[in-house]
Order: sequence, then structure tokens, then C-alpha cells
Amino acid sequence: MLGVTSLVLAVSLSMDSFAAALGRGAVQKRPGLSEALRVGFAFGLCQLSMASIGWAVGSAFAGFVQAIDHWIAFGLLLLIGGSMIRNALAGEGDDEAAAARSGWLALLTVAVATSIDASAVGVGLAMADVNIAVTASLIGVVTFLMGFGGVLLGRAAGPLLGRRAELIGGLGLLAIGTKILVEHTLL
Repeated sequence: MLGVTSLVLAVSLSMDSFAAALGRGAVQKRPGLSEALRVGFAFGLCQLSMASIGWAVGSAFAGFVQAIDHWIAFGLLLLIGGSMIRNALAGEGDDEAAAARSGWLALLTVAVATSIDASAVGVGLAMADVNIAVTASLIGVVTFLMGFGGVLLGRAAGPLLGRRAELIGGLGLLAIGTKILVEHTLL
């Protein structure tokens, strides 16, 4: 499963992370390369780890993982996205609130939430004959690049959007969570 198939899988898994990084870059005041690297690293590492964990869990726990992963992702994204929307509508713009939303805990929460689907994919990869080290590494590298690029693109869009950037970012996280929930419960 190397080559084009693995690359398509990696790009597909990284799209939620890209959208979250785009919103994060738009909300923050002029994030630099270090922030883009930090976000890319967090998202890439979480995607790599979750794909590997899913593969390790394998088919023995596939039903359990698939039964609740979408609820966990939805809940985490609802909390972070809802907080962003509330702050944008309330006009909270103080540096402490912005720092809390851009800190490591918030970043890791979003990174884990957008990576939960990689664990389910990892379970599926356990049933296929793949080299998980190569496949998970590709997923991590592509997600790193998408997260890095998303922050930089968001940085360019942020000044154009102003205070609406946080509202759009929060709505984006809610949309990602809803998409995950709908895909796993209705489709």
C-alpha cells in the first residue's frame, strides 16, 4: 500500500488538521514560523501516533474504537470551537484569553480531536498487509506539512478577517466535529 494510495490516505487524513491550522493561524496575531512549526509538529505527531495506536489495537478492539471515536472527536471539537465562538461574540480580546486558546493544551486537544479518525484507519491498516512504520510516517509528514502551511495561510487571511477570524475558526471546528459525527453515525 505504498505510493499513490498511501499518499492519498495521508492527504485525506490531514485535511481536518489543515482546516484547524488555517483557523488557528487566522485567529492569532501574526503567528511566525515557530508557531507554524509547533502546530505542524503537534498535528503530525498526533496523526502518526493515532494511526500507529489504531494499528496496534487492531481488529481485537475495532468495534469498540469505531463505536465511540466519533463522539470523542465531536465533544472535543465542540468544546474548543464553542469557546472560540463565545469569545468572538463576547468580544473578548485580552491577551490572557488569547494565550489560553493558543497554548499547548488547546493545541493538543485540537490535534488529538482531528486525529481520532486516524486511529480507526489504523485499525483497518492492521487488517491489510502494510508496513505501518512507513505508512504512519507518511501520514505524520503530510499532516505536518498541511498544518504548517495552514497556519501560514491563516496568517495571511487573519488581517483580512479581523475579529471574525475567531468566529470562523470556531465554526470551522464545529463543522469538522459535526462532519465526523455524521459520517460515523448516519453514513
